Amino acid sequence: MIKLLIVEDEKNLAHNIERIVDDVAQTTVVYDGAEGLFEAESGIYDLIILDLMLPEMNGYEVLAKLRQTRQTPVLILTAKDGLEDKVEGFQKGADDYLTKPFHREELLMRVKALLKRSLGVFDEETISYGNLRCLLNNKQVYFQQEELPIQGKEFELLVYLIQNQDIILTKEQIFDRIWGFDSETTLTVVEVYMSRLRKHLAPTNFQQNIQTLRNVGYIMKGSN
Repeated sequence: MIKLLIVEDEKNLAHNIERIVDDVAQTTVVYDGAEGLFEAESGIYDLIILDLMLPEMNGYEVLAKLRQTRQTPVLILTAKDGLEDKVEGFQKGADDYLTKPFHREELLMRVKALLKRSLGVFDEETISYGNLRCLLNNKQVYFQQEELPIQGKEFELLVYLIQNQDIILTKEQIFDRIWGFDSETTLTVVEVYMSRLRKHLAPTNFQQNIQTLRNVGYIMKGSN
């Protein structure tokens, strides 16, 4: 359910990081700053682990450009351990800063802390929307005490909408997030699953909170 972007040019290290966070998130790895910025700006990631010394575009530049459009949490992971480097990283908009070499447990702890802060996960593994509760471990949805028949991609879609309340999500963003860039299905699948989700949310009256923005995408209004 959680998507994490790793921007690291040392391939062995990148894959080691990928293995460390494998139980926490689905990962995408890129090896230069330009591609990292392109991926980050797609808006489908919940957290970005960013090296500073990258080809094409350094991490500071990636972070500065990203912060012009998105506030996705960013953990800088770098060998640059000087105070001035850390200060610049935080000034550019980093949420956390970890230097190499690092301990596996510390990286995992920091990743979980950032995700907990931004998404509210790793507490009870539950995301709530009013009286609606999504159990992330079991992939079950309850309205008050009644379980709703929301499963599979519908469940992922609901969680993504709740995590991005009051934010416009384009059909392309939703497709890339739920089905993936390399999916063989078409963009129309988003409309199909949105219709199914609304039908299953009918008993809650929350279906009316999902608004369609013609030729753009969707927005889920906050529950309060």
